[in-house]
Formats: sequence, C-alpha cells, structure tokens
Amino acid sequence: MPTSVTIIGAGLGGLTLARVLHVHGIPVTVYEAESSPSARAQGGLLDIHDYNGQLALKAAGLMDEFHAIVLEGRQAMRVLDRDGTVLLDQPDDGMGGRPEVQRGDLRQVLLDSLPAGTVQWGHKVSRTRALGDGRHEVAFADGSTVVTSLLVGADGAWSRVRPLLSTATPEYIGKSVVETYLFDAATRHPAAAKAVGGGMLIAPSPGREIFAHREKDDTLHAYVGVSEPQDWFAAIDFADAATATARIAQEFDGWAPELTALITDSDVAPVLRPLYALPAGHRWDRVPGVTLLGDAAHLSAPNGEGANLAMLDGAELGEALAAHPDDIETALTEYEQAMFPRSAETTADEIPEMDAHGLIEWFTEKVQ
Repeated sequence: MPTSVTIIGAGLGGLTLARVLHVHGIPVTVYEAESSPSARAQGGLLDIHDYNGQLALKAAGLMDEFHAIVLEGRQAMRVLDRDGTVLLDQPDDGMGGRPEVQRGDLRQVLLDSLPAGTVQWGHKVSRTRALGDGRHEVAFADGSTVVTSLLVGADGAWSRVRPLLSTATPEYIGKSVVETYLFDAATRHPAAAKAVGGGMLIAPSPGREIFAHREKDDTLHAYVGVSEPQDWFAAIDFADAATATARIAQEFDGWAPELTALITDSDVAPVLRPLYALPAGHRWDRVPGVTLLGDAAHLSAPNGEGANLAMLDGAELGEALAAHPDDIETALTEYEQAMFPRSAETTADEIPEMDAHGLIEWFTEKVQ
C-alpha cells in the first residue's frame, strides 16, 4: 500500500486487523492508551464462534495458536431457576462451534503474532481532527501527534475517532452488571461450583439475573445483572465492598444460596459495570481516510457477539485493504457496506429479560 495504517486501540478487533495487514505485508502501527499488555486484567471467557470469530482467526493464520488456548469442556451450559432447580444441563460434546478461551490469552496470541514495536503503548488519544484530503491528525495526552492517511478507530465504546464520522454517543441501556470472582472454587466454594458446573451458568429472572463461567485455575467469574437506572447504583458505595455486596445480594433475596453465594462469597470487591449501547443500526456516510470497527462502530448490549464481531470486522477490513492496495476508499466502502448490515442484524438480536422457563423456550425457538 502507498500508506501505512494507523489503528487506535489494541483490543481484539484492532489487533486482528493489525495481524491480517501484517500477513499481507502492509505496514501498520497500533496506538494503545494502556501502558503495557499487563496494565489491567483482560476480562473473562469468550466463546469464539465458527461463523465469525474463528473466520477472523483463519484470515489471521492463527488457528493452531487458537486451538492451543481453548479450555476444554467450557461449552457446557446450565440454566437454573432462581430456586436452584436445574432446568437445562447441556454438556460440552465438542460440537457446539463456540470453544471458550480466556480473553487475555487470545489477546496475547494476537500480540505475539505481530512484529516488535507494532503496538505503541502508553498513547492515550486526547483528540483527533481532519486535515483534508483524507488525512487526519491524532493528538496524544503526552503532547505528541501523528498524521495519517488511513485512520481506524478500534478504541471501544468511548472512541475518540468516532466523532470524525458520527455524532452518535453511547447511551445507558437501563442495566448494569456487578462482577465477582470466586477462587479455588471446588475446595473453597463447593456449592457455587456445583451450581455452575463445568462451563456456563445462566440463572435469569426479569430485571435480575446471574451469569457465571468456570474459568481456568478453578475460578468462577460471575456477572450479576440488575436492571435499574444509574441513580440507583449511584446510591451504593462501591468503595465499601461489604456494603455494596450486601446491597446487591439483597436484590436476590429468596434465591437459592448456591446462587447468591456467587455474590456474597466473592473473593474480590464487586465491580460495577454500567452497560451502554449505540443507536441500533448505527452507520455513517463515507468519510475519506477513516473508519471504525468493533464497539467503536456498533456497541450493543452484551449478547455474546461483541468480541467475535470486532475480530471479524478487523479481518474483513484487512482483507479489503489488501485486495485494493491502491484504492483505500474502495476498500473502506467495501468493508463498511458489509459491516453495517451484519452488525445491525447481530446487535438487534438481544436476549430478552425473562425467567428460566421462558429463556429455555426462547433458546429452543432460536435453534429450530
């Protein structure tokens, strides 16, 4: 290509794009706000689907490395009623098409596949601006700047690149999740460990729900969903772990103790994660020299597709640029015309709030 690609954000989508570009011999630099790959924990388990995330990894030439980090048995799924009754217990038969990996392990695979220096750490974007003729300037918090003829915003929900293309901003969806972790589950938290089983637990109820995964090293990672306005959560002092834990557990009064243990027995302070989304079907008119991928383009309520979509975005954008090395605008148009309808369809497919019986009926209808 006549120009190098500048990517903002070293998440899974941005790194997949960087890897595919590298495979095709296209120069690329990724700027990341975090100071190092280990600056913060990288989240929990991801199920990487055979119809999007795995396609991206194939384009990146990393399927062997992907298979090496898969956690066997984690595709198992259980649905429990709030009283602890097991309504669905689906084992991992290896045929589910969505093997589970730790997000941090997958990110490391992508990082290891790139030449040293591709990712420039500690570069927090303060602003971006158009210079004309498809060129853009990116200014960083340390005072440095970079000018590029091809800018890709892979910088998540609060993207600093998005304003170059769209006035849309994420809005709170009316729900937050509280994250908890239980370590050495089999020995220290046996009741909760038995409830979760070998893979994923879903215990749904309208407005209140518990999701949990069995991660590596015998760790249970739970996401406790509560549908309330942000003011409701603001009244809870999450700096006081014991008080916050007790307040959230209060919302699950009457639930089975093996389920509420995922809240009350957390080995870390509960972490509040408000959930936001961009407008459904978010898109923009073509602007020369810049585009978005992943959450920067189509942030939505969690539905199991976010990381997969971001990776597929990155892979398809990389392949489009490789196919049109002398015509960036054709490549970006081709990428966006495929990405817009795909993300609109997928992000609209939210799991409705319902009890466990309703969820099983909904799952059954989806697979028929």
